[in-house]
Amino acid sequence: MTGTKSRWSVRPVHALTLLGCGLALASCSTTPTPAAETRAQDTRTFKAVEPTLASVPGATLYKGQYAGLQGPASYLIEVPDNWNGTLVMYAHGYAGTGENLTVGPPSIRQSLLSQGYAWAASSYSANYYDVRAGVEDTNALALAFGSLTGGKYAAPSKYLIMGVSMGGHIAGAAVEKETLDNERNKVNYAAALPLCGVMDEEYEFQWLGDYTLAAAQLAGLGAQSYPQSDYQAILPDIKAALFTDTSGPIWQENAGQGTKLREIARNLTGGNRPVFEQGFRLAAYQNAVFSTGGSDGTVNGILNKNYYGNVGVMYRWTTGATPTPAEVAFNNAILRVKADPNANAARPGGLRWIPRINGEFSVPVLTMHTLGDFYVPFAHQQKYRLAALANGNGDRLVQRAIRAAGHCEFTGPEIVEAFNDLVTWQKTGVKPAGDDVLTPATVADPNYGCRFTRGVRTGVAACPPTP
Repeated sequence: MTGTKSRWSVRPVHALTLLGCGLALASCSTTPTPAAETRAQDTRTFKAVEPTLASVPGATLYKGQYAGLQGPASYLIEVPDNWNGTLVMYAHGYAGTGENLTVGPPSIRQSLLSQGYAWAASSYSANYYDVRAGVEDTNALALAFGSLTGGKYAAPSKYLIMGVSMGGHIAGAAVEKETLDNERNKVNYAAALPLCGVMDEEYEFQWLGDYTLAAAQLAGLGAQSYPQSDYQAILPDIKAALFTDTSGPIWQENAGQGTKLREIARNLTGGNRPVFEQGFRLAAYQNAVFSTGGSDGTVNGILNKNYYGNVGVMYRWTTGATPTPAEVAFNNAILRVKADPNANAARPGGLRWIPRINGEFSVPVLTMHTLGDFYVPFAHQQKYRLAALANGNGDRLVQRAIRAAGHCEFTGPEIVEAFNDLVTWQKTGVKPAGDDVLTPATVADPNYGCRFTRGVRTGVAACPPTP
């Protein structure tokens, strides 16, 4: 914290009421952003919801509201009686576009407490894909640990950060040099655990735009202009042209254009790998991706300019050295869109509206990703590895592939093992094992992902017994 002394009153378990900016933490601010531009996101209002989490024996739970970047945010802090001095910040995933701001615990709450770790989580002060608010509000909460727990504890001796999905983006961005140089609320995390995370912020929105654009083109309903304003209206016809049945939880692509779409998706999301097809056919994630079709490239008002572009993208459904005549014709016909290079520009006095992950970090980072993830594809790990290597940080990054089809579909033992391995690495300097995410033949092996998968998922081939 900086400057003035906090004047928060503190009560374990019971709610704390935010009385306004006059009682806000000195490290937080609700002042206008330094840039002259005003986004749609800046005009939205949200409501922090009182957390309902119950306390557990052997730990003290604190909950309430505090001042976040865009207004009040809810928080949870839990400290075990045998606290080891380390505070684990947990960043939740995308919470939609509603007004209510909610917060919950990490899935490994009990494991953290049993090992002596305190944890804290923020609702963030805004919904939508507001990673900037997620980073700043998570950091502000970390800095407020002492005041929000009534001065009962010494300041944490160490900060760790973990997050899922959008929270994985937050956890990854939180240790980036660009973030540390520009954030308002500065926290030096000792290590990061991004799970199923958006590890290349440009690629995620490139993928969503590419898939929905290619699907419409294959269905004979391709965009003639951008954005395709009638996309959601014609979406039932797009699906009908590509899938034999979309009424159940598992879809089946047809043998014609649907198969081409599947292979385009395979190539765009990380190449040939186990579990891809199971993930491709999950209705929940197909619907989630298709729901973004027709977007204008501003990420629902997080940006003011178009972030999506497909100039130079070659859509392929075959694997030969050169595109087939049919692929050439498809690529010549599909609409080409140019992204605005200033859509997510650096901003004076603060983070970008979508904080970047550049691969510039100086602490241990361990990631996990499911191989069939269709919403935040496995290719994020490949792009993150390349970025880390380009910045000389390959030895600071360990990545693990998990044989599951769903987004963030991890078992408790997988997450606990990853967290414990990360902590041991940070303490001892001995790097844990990981998976090669870049060698195509390795990733395509039918047993890829077996090394760190704990538990067999329905519909996914079991791994061979360990010798």
